[in-house]
Amino acid sequence: MAGRRAGAGAPLALRVLLVLRALPAAAHPQCLDFRPPFRPPQPLRFCAQYSAFGCCAPEQDAALAHRFGALAARVDAPMWAACAGYALDLLCQECSPYAAHLYDAEDPSTPLRTVPGLCEDYCLDMWQTCRGLFRHLSPDRELWALEENRAKFCRYLSLDDTDYCFPRLLVNENLNLNLGRVAADAKGCLQLCLEEVANGLRNPVAMVHARDGTHRFFVAEQVGLVWAYLADRSRLEKPFLNISRAVLTSPWEGDERGFLGIAFHPDSPRNRKLYVYYSVGVGFHEWIRISEFRVSEDDENAVDHGSERIILEIEEPAANHNGGQLLFGDDGYLYIFTGDGGMAGDPFGKFGNAQNKSALLGKVLRIDVNRNERGPLYRIPPDNPFVGDPAARPEVYALGVRNMWRCAFDRGDPATGAGRGRLFCGDVNQNKFEEVDLVERGRNYGWRAREGFECYDRKLCANASLDDVLPIFAYPHKMGKSVTGGYVYRGCEYPNLNGLYIFGDFMSGRLMSLRENPGTGQWRYSEICMGRGQTCAFPGLINNYYPHIISFAEDEAGELYFMSTGVPSATAARGVIYKVIDPSRRAPPGKCQIHPTQVKVRSRLIPFVPREKFIRTPESTPRPTKAPRRTRPTAAPRTPTPRPVRPTRRPGGRRGGGRRRGRPSTADPTPSNGAVRLVRPAGLSSGRGRVEVFVGGRWGTVCDDAWDTKAAAVVCRQLGFAHAVRAAKRAEFGEGRTLPILLDDVRCAGSERSLLECAHAGVGTHNCGHQEDAGVVCSHEDPYS
Repeated sequence: MAGRRAGAGAPLALRVLLVLRALPAAAHPQCLDFRPPFRPPQPLRFCAQYSAFGCCAPEQDAALAHRFGALAARVDAPMWAACAGYALDLLCQECSPYAAHLYDAEDPSTPLRTVPGLCEDYCLDMWQTCRGLFRHLSPDRELWALEENRAKFCRYLSLDDTDYCFPRLLVNENLNLNLGRVAADAKGCLQLCLEEVANGLRNPVAMVHARDGTHRFFVAEQVGLVWAYLADRSRLEKPFLNISRAVLTSPWEGDERGFLGIAFHPDSPRNRKLYVYYSVGVGFHEWIRISEFRVSEDDENAVDHGSERIILEIEEPAANHNGGQLLFGDDGYLYIFTGDGGMAGDPFGKFGNAQNKSALLGKVLRIDVNRNERGPLYRIPPDNPFVGDPAARPEVYALGVRNMWRCAFDRGDPATGAGRGRLFCGDVNQNKFEEVDLVERGRNYGWRAREGFECYDRKLCANASLDDVLPIFAYPHKMGKSVTGGYVYRGCEYPNLNGLYIFGDFMSGRLMSLRENPGTGQWRYSEICMGRGQTCAFPGLINNYYPHIISFAEDEAGELYFMSTGVPSATAARGVIYKVIDPSRRAPPGKCQIHPTQVKVRSRLIPFVPREKFIRTPESTPRPTKAPRRTRPTAAPRTPTPRPVRPTRRPGGRRGGGRRRGRPSTADPTPSNGAVRLVRPAGLSSGRGRVEVFVGGRWGTVCDDAWDTKAAAVVCRQLGFAHAVRAAKRAEFGEGRTLPILLDDVRCAGSERSLLECAHAGVGTHNCGHQEDAGVVCSHEDPYS
């Protein structure tokens, strides 16, 4: 038997060694259940060569051993003596990490092979003495009919993709180089997949859980509604919380005000408390409010709206930089993350709000809201760093932050607890860099003296008493202009991701990651791409997402999610929640099962219906970029240009500056007066770009800081599109610096034939610069239908 198996490919010892190796950029292991392979919890006894990594748990291994014994009983002794090795090899391919390829399981709409795909030379050799074995291995009568025709028989059993045929794939070093590791594409991007979890949301700014064993998740929309979802992803028709009448926001794209944060008290299953962070305004007076609510005694899926107690209010001098994160630490205290008050450069006071310890803006605050039923609404933790400093507010935990948008505590390594309690934040910066910080008690994070690793205010930056902390990572605005902080993955389902800090950028749509080198404390950057080809082409998985990444989240089990939208307006129901999936490896079956506590439901349930689809493209994107060194460089590092996306502001973001110029998307040698064309960065799909208009024999730009969808509708109709999806402002699709500004103050009813028929300032008369060049996003399909 050993001799026959050696003739089938490589010796068993060599094959076992190769299978234990790790998977390359091009490879794509999957199992017959359409999920990634895993490391069995204990060695397999029958298919021992797949004990280290494969698709079989001990139960499946035992079932295959039983089938092997049944075959031995049915096959006559002489044939079995010659063919038992072949039978073992073929049966055990169900345990191969490439089982999906071997059995043509990638497409669930086609029938599964009954025998794994064989390499032709192996099949021809096997046919000589063991073709009768297949009548006992397979119920496929078509295969039986070809039994006496060697060439047709082996063609029938062959695979179109010869790289994956058995046993050649066992000795294919290109396949087995990095087996079981997170796969990177040829350009270095880590390839992950997504699973759609919820959709139809209006700027979903937060997703939290109540730590109560129900595995519900609660999703907050910027308008002031919070929805409850059950563990099966069905949504309750009645909102969990509705304070939309009190919340200050608007339908303007990129308006940062609104409902911004929510956190359940650690003891919420008993005290039923939760805390929310939202914008409030009367006239021209605006402020942020942190309030306490209680869950209704009668309905665990509804808040008692009459229970609101205002814990803290802070005046906001401007409409942007509102912060918005609320977190409870392991210490039981409530952490509050405020913005610096808005506008550019933190212009408030001598050194700005962020460096002023007596101001609550531009800070991380920490307060004690426990046992507050009587007495003060909150107390000051005795170990807060500035307790006793008469020049400081005692609530201040850390200072020097500009506008931290999304922070998270590290749960710690599931086995060792390493890293537990570390506080990661993405801080949205000003003109050049975005940064990720590790927030610690009493530390100064540099704003406005410093932006990322660079000096912003040189006088402050040179002050030796600043004692500021450098970020663990900063990236230039060529990569993105508005960081969205994420989480260190500590879930159960995808062991390879453990310790990987995953975050994103709202403006560029990039997903990014950092991994710490424990020995040096340095953080290694890797881009995250969506898997292409077959990597994510399995039931329930997708490989695309809306580009405006608003927030990240963990569920109660520690699995990772992010929220993004196609239209960043508080009134546009284009938000989707995605679960992050690693297609290279999963935990063993049964290890990560959850058993949600039953929830009494009084509201009608709306079942979840996914809408997003897998998109088949040849490569993964975007291109990777090198991370800046963790030093204090004097100039921004040079990086490749990322793929263009549709930038704008987001809740917690900031007003965007100019963008790069693109190329014209149309070219008309004899344009008529009032003709328009779109200029878009290379790679951006048609129907979106900067608006250029032809007037008086020359092309120029439209520069209008009040550009609206009615004017965009006129442009889109001129270009042959049925719908105007968005009016883009502030040069989001680049600046036409080489062209004159021909139109400003354009006001359209939406029915005009060209922009020249709309009301506008005199041709060439304007009061703006190219940083306000107008743009549009057009579509042939109604995005709201």
